Amino acid sequence: MIKKYPRGLIFALIYFIFNIFALNAQTKDLKLLDWKPKSQLVVKETMVLKPKFPVIDFHNHLRRLENMKTYLEEMDKAGVVKCIGLDGRSKDNFYIEHLKACQSVSKERFLLFFMPDFAQIDNPEFGKKEAGRIEAAVKMGCRGLKIPKELGLEYHDKSGKLVPVDDPRIDPIWEKCAELGIPVMIHVTDPKAFFTPLDEYNERYDELGAHPDWLFVGKDYPPKEEILAQRNRVFAKHPNTIFIGAHVGGLPEELHQVAMWLDVYPNFYIDFCARISELGRQPYTARRFMIKYQDRILFGTDTPCKADAYRLYYRFLETDDEYFDPAPAHQQQGRWMIYGLYLPDEVLEKIYNKNALKIVSMYKGSH
Repeated sequence: MIKKYPRGLIFALIYFIFNIFALNAQTKDLKLLDWKPKSQLVVKETMVLKPKFPVIDFHNHLRRLENMKTYLEEMDKAGVVKCIGLDGRSKDNFYIEHLKACQSVSKERFLLFFMPDFAQIDNPEFGKKEAGRIEAAVKMGCRGLKIPKELGLEYHDKSGKLVPVDDPRIDPIWEKCAELGIPVMIHVTDPKAFFTPLDEYNERYDELGAHPDWLFVGKDYPPKEEILAQRNRVFAKHPNTIFIGAHVGGLPEELHQVAMWLDVYPNFYIDFCARISELGRQPYTARRFMIKYQDRILFGTDTPCKADAYRLYYRFLETDDEYFDPAPAHQQQGRWMIYGLYLPDEVLEKIYNKNALKIVSMYKGSH
């Protein structure tokens, strides 16, 4: 005798079995790292080909010197009138080659910042000698100093000790910058995720999987908070030196903390290069922050000049567009979209060029 089952139970069983097979197929065919969903949200998309005001890119890396003419062409397409290159390395006098490449294309459109050679820090005269090299570089055309993130994170002296950002051996360099009236672009630490274990909770798992050398956990890496504290002690000790904190001062995930630093240190400015992905996912807070501190914020991109990348920054700053991908402006940093800040014109003009012009005009040499 054949036993009969309710038709609903049979359908439920078939549905259950089908879903098991479908789920198994998904698991086999697609890895999470390969999952790149396309949003089906239909929202306004504003194309901003040129900014409302001329732009000074205060944070860039003109790595391929043979491409200087191309960089200038991309700047012209995007309404960028001046670009600051940050790779004028002291080591092997590379800054001289970089200066020549910039000046051969345009003496007005490109400026270069000098980068000290911290490999020489064990020299008893390190601070004095590098300060002298800075002065010589400025006479040749450099207009600022760049401090890379390796300071406080990876540079060691011959004793094996990690060189902190507030190492007194560096003091003559900070003071020389104040004397010359040139700013210090200081990059310390990286996103919070880079100082967090690479596990299922790390929000930049994709990015760190592609760049494992960007993970600063273990070994003798100090905590992110400790490096930032070292930097802030330098601000306090050298109040006549202008410091620009790259990447929203190294803490775009906590704008309330950056605001406190801006309140405490009047010689502290910030740029937001390569961090619109962080600002754009907190648009209400970011908008209030940028309006309040409109006199202390500089425009920067952190990537070689490219018109399309600039235009995405303009879209972020000028429009109220929603839920768009920031990756084309830099690279994928996390699995989220951003929202435009639609900043007032007065704020835009300061961020685009007025604040930069104010800082550049502090130079005390001949013009």
